[in-house]
Amino acid sequence: MTTATVIPEAERGEVTQLRVIHSEWIKLRSLRSTLFTLLAAVVAMVGLGFLFSYFTADRWSHLPPDERLNFDPTLVSLRGFYLAQLAVGVLGVLVISGEYATGMIRASLSAVPRRLPVLWAKALVFGAVAWVLMTIASLTAFLVGQAALSGHHLGTSLSAPGVLRAVLGAGLYLTVVGLIGVAFGALIRNTAGGIATVFGVLLVLPVLAEALPSSWFDAINKYLPSTAGQGLIHIHQQPHTLAPWTGFAMFCLYALVALAGAAVALKRRDA
Repeated sequence: MTTATVIPEAERGEVTQLRVIHSEWIKLRSLRSTLFTLLAAVVAMVGLGFLFSYFTADRWSHLPPDERLNFDPTLVSLRGFYLAQLAVGVLGVLVISGEYATGMIRASLSAVPRRLPVLWAKALVFGAVAWVLMTIASLTAFLVGQAALSGHHLGTSLSAPGVLRAVLGAGLYLTVVGLIGVAFGALIRNTAGGIATVFGVLLVLPVLAEALPSSWFDAINKYLPSTAGQGLIHIHQQPHTLAPWTGFAMFCLYALVALAGAAVALKRRDA
């Protein structure tokens, strides 16, 4: 007689989405790589925000007139998101590709035979953690950056038009980057391949688009994932770009499509 036959069903418990979420939370917080990678993202966000703000204020009198005219104190203090997105994207991939590398994914899918609750739980848990930490990091970077700029009377405040949207938008953008990482990690099932794909989509595509004729670039660039998502962080709308919330909705749509592809792959392919 097996162990499963002597344990009552009520004691074994039903596999619910809430229990799968709790399981994924335990996995995420117990990994040392989670702490170090998220810490790197926070340090990048806050540290670079302060450095950019400090050095911009220090050399303000030497800046060309066009740079002064286009100066955005909010964006300067949030510059760290460029580097933070690398850490968040990498961790998003590792959340699921790490289990494929170790073979632990077989145990996860054996415990949850329907499979999709595992993907939804991973995305939800990591997305929530990334949103909370990156929003706090964004707000901290803004306050620290404005403190560095205020000595030269260059700072702004959260009550200024568009500033609160940009600060909160940085946290939202980084959260969606992390979800895209989770999706590609599930699709490709390989850490190096998943990370390369995330960086290719976010960083390489815009560079390749610059090689196009200007008329093509203006038409295509605004729909690229990073361009669409980052519009939320800019106070003033950039030329040939979507409106901030429209662009962010497009960015979220990319993430949803990637997660849908990951869900199909998870259902159809063996672990």
